Amino acid sequence: MSILSDSGFEEDLHTSPVQQLAAGSTSAWHECDYEESCFIIQRHNELQFLAHNCLARQPQITAEARSKLVSWLIAVHRQLKLSFESCCLAVNIMDRFLITTSVAADCFQLLGVTSLLIATKQVEVYSPRITQLLSLCCNSFSREQLCNLECLVLLRLNFRLAAPTLAFFLDYFTSRLTGLQSGRAIDTTVSTQDTNTWKEHRAAEMKWKWLACKVCELSLADYTFNKYMPSVIVQCAVKLAKDLLETHSVQSADNDAGSVKTSESFSFEEYPPLTCENQLLFQQCTDDLKLLVSLNRDAVQDFI
Repeated sequence: MSILSDSGFEEDLHTSPVQQLAAGSTSAWHECDYEESCFIIQRHNELQFLAHNCLARQPQITAEARSKLVSWLIAVHRQLKLSFESCCLAVNIMDRFLITTSVAADCFQLLGVTSLLIATKQVEVYSPRITQLLSLCCNSFSREQLCNLECLVLLRLNFRLAAPTLAFFLDYFTSRLTGLQSGRAIDTTVSTQDTNTWKEHRAAEMKWKWLACKVCELSLADYTFNKYMPSVIVQCAVKLAKDLLETHSVQSADNDAGSVKTSESFSFEEYPPLTCENQLLFQQCTDDLKLLVSLNRDAVQDFI
């Protein structure tokens, strides 16, 4: 039986990964908490929302133009104090629309703000005003143009907006890793760690999370990473952030016996378990991220 799901499209509920888990084992279902259930569903849907080669049929839109627009959207989402989830979803909506429809170069910015408006309606409690978004474009477009394009985007995407994003997986993996570490730290704090050491640990933890987020943000604007699924990018970004901070810690604090070593603070576990095939994929993505970070060293310097 197929019904209309909350993401706006028909799907066979008998193939739902969560239902498969529930049908397989009642005890397994009880052990699978809400966060884990969301993760399973989003991992299951990743490939359906992947906008691979979205510029292949775009005669006027280049990878450089896309990079500039996404970088601008990142700045706009900060200015409007929107969540990173809104920014990531806006880019996904824009890229998937580019697969379906040719866009003129002079309308590309309009597509960007329209995608952001749609994303905020999906994610935020309050979305920005249309006049506010148009003013960011120097009023180069009219309200009618934006509303018409909004309708077209929704129709072309068949109202499928619940896309897995970098922001979702970043929140999942960082909260999982820091949560596990916090549990270990609490046990040792009572007997061995003082308040200052605990504060140092928390500061290192926040720095690691911000660095991982910055790496994901850089990948969002780089067309090279459109071929990777969000969960792959995030896992590689999380591991790369840990390695960068660990290297920096070794280089800058060799003589500081009280410093917190990142290698001891965070463990890393891949999802799903790596096979020979996805080992190559993860390694390729990690290498691409390392190159991206090296080319944008100034952007991450404050986090290292």
